[in-house]
Amino acid sequence: MQIIGDYHTHTIYSHGKGTIRENVEVSIEKGLKEIAICDHGPGHIIYGIKRDNIFKMRKEIDELNKEYKEINILLGIEANVMDYDGNIDVDDSMLEVLDILLLGFHYGIIPNNIKSMWYFYGLNYLSKVLPFLNDNMVDLNTKAVIKAIEKYPIDIITHPGSKAKLDIEKVGEVAYKHNTALEINSHHSQLSVENIKKALNTKVKFYINSDAHHPSDVGELQQGIQRALEAKVPICRIVNAKE
Repeated sequence: MQIIGDYHTHTIYSHGKGTIRENVEVSIEKGLKEIAICDHGPGHIIYGIKRDNIFKMRKEIDELNKEYKEINILLGIEANVMDYDGNIDVDDSMLEVLDILLLGFHYGIIPNNIKSMWYFYGLNYLSKVLPFLNDNMVDLNTKAVIKAIEKYPIDIITHPGSKAKLDIEKVGEVAYKHNTALEINSHHSQLSVENIKKALNTKVKFYINSDAHHPSDVGELQQGIQRALEAKVPICRIVNAKE
């Protein structure tokens, strides 16, 4: 299996340690044909990108694409689920300049309303220590992601199940209908082998990404590849892979 692109990398515009150029140069060294720069959405109060920087990054990436002909550089964002109505922290003007849209649950956001604050920071935690709450919380988290998929042109759900438990099969079924893929994240434990197998019961496709926070980690996909192989994912189901 050969991975041809890494579609989840961070830079100094959020909490990565390298520049866009440095991520690009490492990806070229490792033989990638495409890379996406996807810093955290502005709803993250600690690591979120400043909204105006999205447009600055667009210009920077356009210039780098002229300079580096051997690779295609995409501007993306790793948006945040901001409430249980499926709203995210990316507006229409931002969407217009993006090439790719990623979405995930993340700690470090301030949800849009009190109900969502309680679900995410209250019930999510309690469900880990009070098992009888688990099914209800999984259902709420799953519905939030599904609503987001139905509202926005989301390309990839990042590390699904890592920060908030999800019904992977239900997410996979809806994601497939909307041409949204699930991520096998080489930095986080999700998708796990178990959850990949559940997702395989649907027709959803996958990306294997690094979630790199340092240029040296761009294209480092061994853990994700290993999980995909163990779960016996057909290569035709992995968008950024080939024989």
